[in-house]
Amino acid sequence: MSTAIDRGAPASGTSGSGLRGSHSVRWWVLVVLGVAQLMVTLDATVVNIALPAAQHDLGFSDGSRQWVVTGYALAFGSLLLLGGRLGDLFGRRTTFVTGLIGFAGASVAGGAASSFEILVAARVAQGLFAALLAPAALSLLSVTFTERAERAKAFGIFSALSGAGAAIGLLLGGMLTEWASWRWVMYVNVVFAAVALVGAVLLLARPAIAERPRIDLPGTLAVSAALFAVVYGFAHVESTSWTDPVTLGFLIGGVVLLAVFVRVESRVAHPLLPLRLVLDRTRGGSFLAVFILGMGMFSIFLFLTYYLEASIGYSPIEAGLSFLPMVMGIVASSTTVPSLLPRVGPRIVVSAGFLISASGMALLTRLTLDSTYVADIMPGMILLGLGIGAVMTTAFQGATAGVHHEDTGVASALINTSQQVGGSISTALLTTVASSAATDYLTSHKPSALTAAQAGVESYTATLAWGAGIFVVGAVLTAFLLPNSALAPSEGEPVIAH
Repeated sequence: MSTAIDRGAPASGTSGSGLRGSHSVRWWVLVVLGVAQLMVTLDATVVNIALPAAQHDLGFSDGSRQWVVTGYALAFGSLLLLGGRLGDLFGRRTTFVTGLIGFAGASVAGGAASSFEILVAARVAQGLFAALLAPAALSLLSVTFTERAERAKAFGIFSALSGAGAAIGLLLGGMLTEWASWRWVMYVNVVFAAVALVGAVLLLARPAIAERPRIDLPGTLAVSAALFAVVYGFAHVESTSWTDPVTLGFLIGGVVLLAVFVRVESRVAHPLLPLRLVLDRTRGGSFLAVFILGMGMFSIFLFLTYYLEASIGYSPIEAGLSFLPMVMGIVASSTTVPSLLPRVGPRIVVSAGFLISASGMALLTRLTLDSTYVADIMPGMILLGLGIGAVMTTAFQGATAGVHHEDTGVASALINTSQQVGGSISTALLTTVASSAATDYLTSHKPSALTAAQAGVESYTATLAWGAGIFVVGAVLTAFLLPNSALAPSEGEPVIAH
């Protein structure tokens, strides 16, 4: 083996062989990264469908059920920035492989769980290894594809998988639970991980790491505790209230710790999150777009699933299949927008994407107990997919635009963190909205079975209306914050040439 160093393409872009980025087989690398990203994304929803069956099998209470979801979210959300920086410091290939192996092992433990405690522990372990895996996958994509045209196409495909993964998870979860067992929603991750692991070992080049700066321990502790507090605080709202002392304590503490983290990062020599990453308008606006997208998307997947199953009687498989038009919309726009982006600019694409999504959400607010799929549900689904795909592929590119290879891991982690925190906030907010809407309807109408059913619909459509509003706010904010200039590529990663 030679020790020659291949620096890849510089951030400004060049011609010739340098455009190949860090890996000579980059399109196969994209397949590997896509499989891993799909596994992590669908895992966020595939477990939700199986929860009732797992609860019946293991005998845990309704009050305990949320910890199967919250345990994963707490570990994943609070450790993402650390996971991203570890990839920068010790090599994205190593972090990616470690994340795959650990995630697969935790999935096996969860599938074989004989008690509620083991299942929650396995979900926490999944979240921990996902915090290594998710930023490593996105940062590997960023340093592998450094030429503008190829980069746009690769990010489009990757974004399509990211956006479609949650909907695919609903379908896969329904199929596995109904046709096999709830345990297979955990075991299936081993198949994804095995494929990605073989590809990673064979295809990913070994990085040439000249030096490893010290880990920013104060910043790591501050931001991990802050994100844990924020995610836990919003999760706690679901079972208590916004005025609950524990909820307020965690939320206020999280905000204070975030302020401490910013202060620390402005002073240390090797910050966990260099502030220059978020102070750039393109990257800062892109992180905000991902945050808002995470907030709005939650109402689609959770409350629309409730409507399909509880209000109009779809089975889990039928509910999952209902999301396929949205998946096709995401794929269509994610793979088409990259060719339009250089001509119209990121500001217009993101703002228009949010407005298209908002229009789709607005259509769905008219749902009733008598709504039909083709006439009333599918049009909104298609518009949602088209808008989400446009925002996601552009924001993912923008958030890593012009980033030095040594910072791509933490930049990629911040994308996932933005989406995770946005989803946590909307979980608490929209659950409160749904509860209030149902209560208001029940108190203003004569009690009956029809009234109870309609109250459920009112609660779901209220959350969809809020989701539409969130997307409109996203369109306005990104129209002001995002510049409309071309997105700069990122720097290729130095690797050891074979």
